[in-house]
Amino acid sequence: MDIVLTNDDGIESPGLAALYESLSAVADVTAVAPASDMSATGRALSREVTVDEHDLGYAVHGTPADCVVAALESLAPDPDLVVSGCNRGGNLGMYVLGRSGTVSAAVEAAFFDVPAISVSLTLTSEDFAGGATPKSDYSEAAAATTYLVEETLDSGVFERADYLNVNAPRPGTETGELSVTTPTHGYDMTVERDGAHLRLEDRMWRRMDEGIVADEPDDSDLRAVVEGRTSVSPLTAPHTTEHHEVLDALAETY
Repeated sequence: MDIVLTNDDGIESPGLAALYESLSAVADVTAVAPASDMSATGRALSREVTVDEHDLGYAVHGTPADCVVAALESLAPDPDLVVSGCNRGGNLGMYVLGRSGTVSAAVEAAFFDVPAISVSLTLTSEDFAGGATPKSDYSEAAAATTYLVEETLDSGVFERADYLNVNAPRPGTETGELSVTTPTHGYDMTVERDGAHLRLEDRMWRRMDEGIVADEPDDSDLRAVVEGRTSVSPLTAPHTTEHHEVLDALAETY
């Protein structure tokens, strides 16, 4: 099995190293990842990028989407699977998916018709502010990802899902369970204004900090990680269309 491994935290990140080590036991892995931290860049794309050879593969001076395009078109074409991660911090909720560079790399692969898995490690805001997360903290995320890589390609999962979004629970809270989930639909962005200064806050972090899941359905990705389970959401690439008879009538009367 040939795997392209990318991320948005950068090719030197412990999360990528953890996945590279675990996946290399079951596949030939080529890392094609950003040379530096490119978090929260979504599917931003560059017109030109430079690339350096790296012990794990290639370091691309660009975004996660750049990395996937560069890999599949030039650097490591025709892989069986693209894996993106492991991200430092959860990627939970429907509204976060398009913002996340980690998830967007998987979406980019989906447009190439290559199955993909995005992987993130849930942290609290205190964890995130406390400095680098050691590679050992990514062990559950790496184990779940390796299991999914081994079991899903020939199972038919990717006949209905374009990519899987995996979120491992906070280190030390793991139950060892894997739950199939859907991204929570709540929207948790707020703005505080102080004169000309606007502070944008994603309250999803507060919900993870405080374990707030009272209104979450049983299959919520947030509920799963708060309860110590690894969440896996089977998703399709965006921009799907749906027929609307009302819109047909509006078009006819234009």
